[in-house]
Amino acid sequence: QVQLVESGGGLVQIGGSLRLSCRTSGFTFSRYAMRWYRQAPGKEREWVARIGSTGDSSTNTDSVRGRFTVSRDDAENTIYLQMNSLKPEDTAVYFCNVYTSRDYWGQGTQVTVSS
Repeated sequence: QVQLVESGGGLVQIGGSLRLSCRTSGFTFSRYAMRWYRQAPGKEREWVARIGSTGDSSTNTDSVRGRFTVSRDDAENTIYLQMNSLKPEDTAVYFCNVYTSRDYWGQGTQVTVSS
């Protein structure tokens, strides 16, 4: 079965960096686009970044563009989200997602940006 496991979250100061990982299994990873989403308290889940099967990438919101970078390692069946210059508004639970026959989600990893 499809499994997505995020890691790398934590508490970081304003302006700091974190690298999130999402290790996957149960599907042919190299064939699928992957996405990162986040959900802040009291807000809807929003997609943050996408990386295609060929490595083309994009970020969704102006608020993260230029600070967040998504990448993938097909040999490790893993995607990453490098987050730099973190701000308090980046505080959220971050999820990875893949759509194969349906949407699959990981359990999420908490990122807290604090002064």
